[in-house]
Amino acid sequence: MNDTLCTDVLSGLTTGIELTYLVAAALFIVGLKQLGSPATARRGNIIAAVGMFFAIIATLINQSVINYEMILVGVIIGSIIGAIAAQKVAMTEMPQMVGIFNGLGGAASALVAVGEFWRLLDAGDKVPFDATFVAILGVFIGGVTLTGSLLAFAKLQGLVSGSPVTFPLQQPFNILLFLSFIAGSVYLFINPANPELFLGLVGLSLVFGVLFVLPIGGGDMPVVISLLNSFSGLAASAAGFILMNNMLIVAGALVGASGIILTEIMCKAMNRSLLSVLFGAFGSAGGTVVGGSGEATDKVVHSIDSEEGAMMLGYARSVVIVPGYGMAVAQAQHTVRELANQLEKMGVEVKYAIHPVAGRMPGHMNVLLAEANVPYNQLYDMDDINPEFEQTDVALVIGANDVVNPAARADKNSPIYGMPILEVDKAHHTIVIKRGMSAGFAGVDNQLFYDDKTMMLFGSAQDVISKLVSEVKQL
Repeated sequence: MNDTLCTDVLSGLTTGIELTYLVAAALFIVGLKQLGSPATARRGNIIAAVGMFFAIIATLINQSVINYEMILVGVIIGSIIGAIAAQKVAMTEMPQMVGIFNGLGGAASALVAVGEFWRLLDAGDKVPFDATFVAILGVFIGGVTLTGSLLAFAKLQGLVSGSPVTFPLQQPFNILLFLSFIAGSVYLFINPANPELFLGLVGLSLVFGVLFVLPIGGGDMPVVISLLNSFSGLAASAAGFILMNNMLIVAGALVGASGIILTEIMCKAMNRSLLSVLFGAFGSAGGTVVGGSGEATDKVVHSIDSEEGAMMLGYARSVVIVPGYGMAVAQAQHTVRELANQLEKMGVEVKYAIHPVAGRMPGHMNVLLAEANVPYNQLYDMDDINPEFEQTDVALVIGANDVVNPAARADKNSPIYGMPILEVDKAHHTIVIKRGMSAGFAGVDNQLFYDDKTMMLFGSAQDVISKLVSEVKQL
């Protein structure tokens, strides 16, 4: 009688856990859908967080969990680190933080794969083929995600050069490294009781992650971060197969799929294939172009001061603000919002044009403007805003470069030809705020800067916009 009761209780508990996982998965999907729009992104984040809470509780009451003390220690340490990071990390450093998160996700999955493989070896039985396969897959994806994400973080943080790093026979060497991993994996299938070889595969995956990101320029980091995010999801899904945890499989698959979709969107926004991003060694941390701010050039640059800029903005009927990485570096988003508020008080219609790859991670500009409480209904994506530029009095470009370069539309010899851009050159007037005449990540001279309708306002975005606010108030 007692055995039957215990069996019924365990069966009911298992059913309850699986149903909770199902609810959590549904909340994940709803949350992802909500994250597709800036207006609903915060609500989507909360919904997904609730789903994750349910998933964690269901996992903790699972009978397979045998060491709650270590789990509690991990939760406390992780919560402390997370709370400190949430308080200390600036919004402009979110790309680096996302890179670290991706890397830690890959590391966790790789450690699960290593731990499970070692457990099977210690058990003394022959390691099953399927367990070996999933362990190798988890180690490879997790290892590549870990070191690739750490290198992406280092490039974004300026710890290493943001320019593509290449060396002779780089691609053949990468192919040889990958084939070595495949050959080692095949041998491990045949002879799984070989921990030294397994550790060698772990090392190869870590090296491959570095070589994977090394030839990618800093300007392609939005694509790399979204791709590594996808990898972290796939690694988590592989860990789910290792642990036979349905929730981890589903959550990892959702992250992996959404990351791949986002990567494709980023590539489309640059009109480049994923292969050209990963293996083209294209772009740099920012080139230098002769001209501007007193430098010698055979092209004419029209420069204005803050007073002239304020008059152009204050007496316009419509202004479209185009934020770029320069705004992020200067942390000028709050000052931009203040300028927009002053213009709106004068009856100026203000909108924001967001290019998909502006900044250092997908949605970078949306995140910064949301921090400054810019109304979501003022944010327009490229397809919606481009038809309106011809009726726009002033386009205000703040630290953006390649995403507004007309050469992408008109110059077939340009490396960025065919890349969709924000067509600010079609506005009646364009004001560009930049420190100097340096090129964007593509190292291409921006034809917009020399247009007769373009006025350059040289200086830090924060300083220049603060002066514009003061001048607009005096109009």
